[in-house]
Amino acid sequence: MLWADGAASWRDDMSNVSLMHGWVPLVVQVVTVVVLLLAAGWRTRRWRLVGLPVSAMLGAALAAGAHWYVGSAGLATDPAPVTLWIWIALAGSAVGIAVAGWGGSRWRRRAFSVLAVPLSLLCAALSVNLWVGYLPTVESAWNQFTAGPLPDQTDRAAITAMQQAGALRAKGTVVAVNISAEASKFAHRGELVYLPPAWFTTNPPPRLPAVMMIGGEFNTPADWIRAGDAITAIDAFAAAHRGNAPVFVFVDSGGGFNIDTECVNGVRGNAADHLTKDVIPFLASNFGVSSHPSDWGVAGFSAGGTCAIDLTAMHPDVFATFIDIAGDLSPNSGTKAQTIDRLFGGNAAAWSEFDPSTVIARHGRYVGVSGLFVVSGGLVDVHGAVAATASPEDTAANTLCALGTARGIDCTVVAEPGKHDWPFAGRAFAATLPWLAGQINTPGVPRIPPPTTVAPPQSPLASAPTAYPHH
Repeated sequence: MLWADGAASWRDDMSNVSLMHGWVPLVVQVVTVVVLLLAAGWRTRRWRLVGLPVSAMLGAALAAGAHWYVGSAGLATDPAPVTLWIWIALAGSAVGIAVAGWGGSRWRRRAFSVLAVPLSLLCAALSVNLWVGYLPTVESAWNQFTAGPLPDQTDRAAITAMQQAGALRAKGTVVAVNISAEASKFAHRGELVYLPPAWFTTNPPPRLPAVMMIGGEFNTPADWIRAGDAITAIDAFAAAHRGNAPVFVFVDSGGGFNIDTECVNGVRGNAADHLTKDVIPFLASNFGVSSHPSDWGVAGFSAGGTCAIDLTAMHPDVFATFIDIAGDLSPNSGTKAQTIDRLFGGNAAAWSEFDPSTVIARHGRYVGVSGLFVVSGGLVDVHGAVAATASPEDTAANTLCALGTARGIDCTVVAEPGKHDWPFAGRAFAATLPWLAGQINTPGVPRIPPPTTVAPPQSPLASAPTAYPHH
């Protein structure tokens, strides 16, 4: 029994180990460097003059190609850490060492050569994770790769039984759903719905407001739950408001992990139609949520943030409130020309129909629409105040908020310390949830001013941030 308790405690401790900081990334990198050195060796003069330089050039070429691709595809706002390019180069060099040095090598050096390749790729993956924060802990990585259960997850049968019981639960429930794509014909993956405790208190359920949650460019519908820790924030909010919270739907805007639709109707599918014409009617008919636009919000991170402002600007008859966390000025799949080509098959007119600036300018005056832009990368001065930086995020947010304000959209831009990653998105969502819930008429939740702070990252430099309302 003591052994079992100790094993369980060890598993719990390991599950919370960070994959972004601390000892795990450091140990993996140190071990990989040692293995690479043992694989390379000093060997012969020819090896030192030909084999090693050729392997190094292979690695440098691979890193240069990866750097070009990331920039060309417009995959991120923040620059990648230098360690990413170093480890990509070392991974390419490891392949060169294994191939070029195989002949004449002893079995031990061959073993090190083979082992160096996956270890170098693992270090590159850890650098990517440090960049985007997709897998913050060992537990999140294990659950992602094993398709482990999500927080509060259950099935439709259990939900029916809970609803018939009619008791106020301590936490909400997450259920997987298969939403018909009859209207959009969009090939999408399974999606997820969060039902707050208040949903179970009556049968039929109360007509609650709802929020659509959209992830980043490379995504699964569960990203907001796994990487953004959204359920923890929503459950805490519901507990503080007698079980009241919106219903949340975690949607699939891509149809595949590496398919970037930017939530538009284009050559990669009718993503916009799926979100507006498939998802919302499904929520109303299956879970009894309100269909009134004043009771619907949309929140997104990165590319999902761009989706949030774009969908609201295009469909104020569907959404009345948005939260754009670290989004772009417009749908982004590289340069403007590349985006028009990749998303719209070269049709510039189709691009303009999904460009938020063009949409807002053409629309005329909006009524009852509000939004919040949260921008990462704010700098804390010596007095603890936060100043926005001249970043693409900040430019996009202020440009769109200025255009929106001129057309009746009540919006605010908030600059915050932190990187363009999932931990930042999670903090931003948790901080903005009370404002969002009030804006969309959640029962028992008052309307409040937009937040002036987002919980800072764990850093001594991260202190009280500042909001910048746009006038």
